[in-house]
Amino acid sequence: METVFLVILGAILMGILGYLKNRYFGFISQTPGDYADAEGEQFDLRSHLNGPIVCEGVIYGPTGRVTSRFVGDFQAEWDGNRGVMKEHFTYCNGEEVHREWNLQLGNDGRIRATASDVIGEGEGIQSGPSVQLKYKYKLPETQGGHVLDTTDWMYLAPNGTIVNRSQFRKFGIKVAELVATMRRKEAV
Repeated sequence: METVFLVILGAILMGILGYLKNRYFGFISQTPGDYADAEGEQFDLRSHLNGPIVCEGVIYGPTGRVTSRFVGDFQAEWDGNRGVMKEHFTYCNGEEVHREWNLQLGNDGRIRATASDVIGEGEGIQSGPSVQLKYKYKLPETQGGHVLDTTDWMYLAPNGTIVNRSQFRKFGIKVAELVATMRRKEAV
């Protein structure tokens, strides 16, 4: 009986430690304020996500192994604080996906974003050399049609490349992660 109690107590303590790690030390614990005073160039969507952009990345599944690789061709255009970013992805299995983001940038750096596979409106903020965007992403029906809570972080590197890290969660549990780079497409 004492052994069962110790096992249950150990499981509870591990659960609490896991929660505290994620809440205070993990990816989801970072805030825009963490980057507000960071050194270097400030991220401005209107200039850094503008024109033709090439994207390369990988998607990790829930076990941490790469489940897919992709390249993307983007075209972003801005009219004042309103932008449209058209994305064309080609995955390693040959599948192609198109998405169009409609972006609205507030004078305070806040971002509102919509796309056909986003439920409602995404919300985010530019802060120093980073951008955070949170939204609910609906997987295609061929992939189950699940709605995932998504947190995107984009970080501006000193050479202008954008490093994107996104986590996708269902019921608070990480089910996938994306890591990608975005950079201006060189003229041919």
